[in-house]
Amino acid sequence: MPSSFDKYPLSKEILSALRQLDYRAPTPVQEKVIPEILAGRDVLAKSQTGSGKTASFGIPLCQLVQWDENKPQALVLAPTRELAIQVKEDIFHIGRYKRINVPVLFGRSPFYQQAHALRQKTHIVVGTPGRVLDHMERKTLDTSAIKYLVIDEADEMLNMGFLEQVKAIIAHLPGHPVTLLFSATMPKEIERLAKTYLRNPVRVEIKAKTITVDRIKQTCFCTEEAEKLRRLQEVLVLQNPDSCIVFCNTQEKVDTVHQGLTGSGIPCGKIHGGMEQDDRIAVMNQFRRGAFRYLVATDVAARGIDIDHVTHVVNYDMPRAKEHYVHRIGRTGRNGRKGTAVTFYTKAETQDAWDLQEYTNSRWFYVLPPSRELVERYRSAFEKTLARKPDFKPEKGAAFSDSITKIHINAGRKTKMRPVDVVGTICSIRGITSNDIGIIDVQNISTFVDILNSKGDIVLKALQTRPIKGRPRRVSRVDL
Repeated sequence: MPSSFDKYPLSKEILSALRQLDYRAPTPVQEKVIPEILAGRDVLAKSQTGSGKTASFGIPLCQLVQWDENKPQALVLAPTRELAIQVKEDIFHIGRYKRINVPVLFGRSPFYQQAHALRQKTHIVVGTPGRVLDHMERKTLDTSAIKYLVIDEADEMLNMGFLEQVKAIIAHLPGHPVTLLFSATMPKEIERLAKTYLRNPVRVEIKAKTITVDRIKQTCFCTEEAEKLRRLQEVLVLQNPDSCIVFCNTQEKVDTVHQGLTGSGIPCGKIHGGMEQDDRIAVMNQFRRGAFRYLVATDVAARGIDIDHVTHVVNYDMPRAKEHYVHRIGRTGRNGRKGTAVTFYTKAETQDAWDLQEYTNSRWFYVLPPSRELVERYRSAFEKTLARKPDFKPEKGAAFSDSITKIHINAGRKTKMRPVDVVGTICSIRGITSNDIGIIDVQNISTFVDILNSKGDIVLKALQTRPIKGRPRRVSRVDL
């Protein structure tokens, strides 16, 4: 079925992926940014979270990079590990039929594994500034072919103290790549950064009012700190959210609230910067799939995490910065859906609450704490929701399950497996050509291969008896 993206000069592979991902019409930021990037212009974009900005640069980058070039051609910088992973996944799926390889680089993850990934054919690299700079300085990231640079969430880069690292990264890049800077706000430091590194940029500004007002009902409770946990439980009972993120300002508070909810029989997950990266990724994946309804988080989860099904956000603590409020509540009301944001504030924070309303140009509904009788009246419905298994939301990769099969081969770098060995064996199967082979990811003891064009069953069957690199290998299907 034709989509509004057909008007852009995009390859059939990109358009096919967009249809699979259900990209029907460009969002306002995509409408303004995609043509400019395709034309090779620098872009300075002010756009809030939830506006579709990742695809606004991901789509043209996937179109512009040359598949035959083995070195990275585009670099995307993101302020947090979670956002870097999310951006990598989005770009990977957009470029999946074009076989775009997108490694992601971030801290608290084995450096040597990332270095191995960078030695394979790589098109677009996504990463956090510290780890990207580390790879550059150790010369494990080849920047000689980079033509495009994306600085995503630039204001958060500033807040987290990453601007000097960003400048050091730019100094490692050849010539002047096409530079795309995205920021939810434009403080003076970001304006100076843009003036220094962008050439005659096209300025794009997407107003935030539809994010903070139109789709999100904003309510608030005045409560004392000692009563917050009880108030949170009351809100969950009365609102009975299908899916909710509870934001706290500190790791310790996240742990306390998580313990309080689970101790009351309310299953939930938690995420904060003190957790191991693998645990954080696992929690986000579980929440994204709907394995549990409630997630307690610090602001690390607020920037750019694309989870469509969040119906409610609770600000357990007032955000430390006004911008954080916008990013928090932007976790709900996404893609045209409606959402609800509930904010707790103490008497001492009354002025802060008024300032936030003025900053967002919105009106909050002030709600009195409910009576015990009212809460008990709604408890039965809430307990029925808890007892009901959440509907698991399909991963984005599931959209490709009909035409792409991911296979696992039980051999990798330790047995000197190379992509050329895999390609040679698969192409020896009757009816299979190199055009049917997608991304090949050779890891330590495993190799993962995308088989395209609905030919996965043919390849799987043949590889059960066909040797790879001179030996029979165990080959199995992997769920997308």
